Amino acid sequence: MSASDGSAMTPGFDPEKYKQTTREQWDSAAVAWHRWGPTLAQWLGPATERMLTLAGVSPGHRVLDVAAGAGSQTIAAARRVGPGGHVLATDLSPEILRHAASEARREGLANVETRVLDGEKLDVPAGSFDAVISRVGLIYFPDRVKALRGMHRALRPGGTVSNVVYSTAERNAFFSVPVSIIRRLANLPPPAAGQPGPFSLAAPGVIEAAYREAGFTDVRVEVVSCPLLLPSAAECVRFEQESFGALHQMLSALSDADREAAWGEITVELGKFEGPSGFEGPCEMLVAVGTK
Repeated sequence: MSASDGSAMTPGFDPEKYKQTTREQWDSAAVAWHRWGPTLAQWLGPATERMLTLAGVSPGHRVLDVAAGAGSQTIAAARRVGPGGHVLATDLSPEILRHAASEARREGLANVETRVLDGEKLDVPAGSFDAVISRVGLIYFPDRVKALRGMHRALRPGGTVSNVVYSTAERNAFFSVPVSIIRRLANLPPPAAGQPGPFSLAAPGVIEAAYREAGFTDVRVEVVSCPLLLPSAAECVRFEQESFGALHQMLSALSDADREAAWGEITVELGKFEGPSGFEGPCEMLVAVGTK
């Protein structure tokens, strides 16, 4: 069953309302996400570099960055394509894109453009990009096959798409531990098949099937270890409190006291990953690539 089938069949799930809430949350979290930029760059650096390499991002290329966020991977792509290339960074949140644009200016990169676009409605000229990239974005699209079809349409023949997504919850305790605690305290049901969420593309064969349904060939997936390294578990909790919109969405139904209790329990549980050298949160990413 495709993602579009799954989300359409999930009782009570409203994709448009979900997108509106997501946009509002990222607008709200934009300043914090930008402030944590150095942490994000270090943590996701290995997966980002592999994504760009598998996408074949090279000097002179035109690159579409979908769900670009504050844009550290946009900057990395812009450096790779050089002054003869071009990177279009898109996102649902205008506030977070504002930071991507300001970072590009600060880096002196004149080859970066930003545009507010729904990742499922990529209003760009067909066949106009050599590569499409998306880092930890596809997992949050209600209709991921529709999003991938839009990426396919945007590519020239022979162009490539590369997405970074989380692997399984078991391999991503830094995130799955808070998710499981909040889900229990808020009495939230497990996510339905096809519904967006951090681990929605983690099961074996799921992302490959979505790529093929969208029309991509030569599909393959690589595993990249990306441990989250911070001075302490408390610092990880602060990072997630300030920046992770998915957790705030889950916490929204709880009272202030219950939210405080949830973060207290999360701090204790994440403390198990703290050692003499600091906090090392288990994290594993999948980098999926396909060709038009």
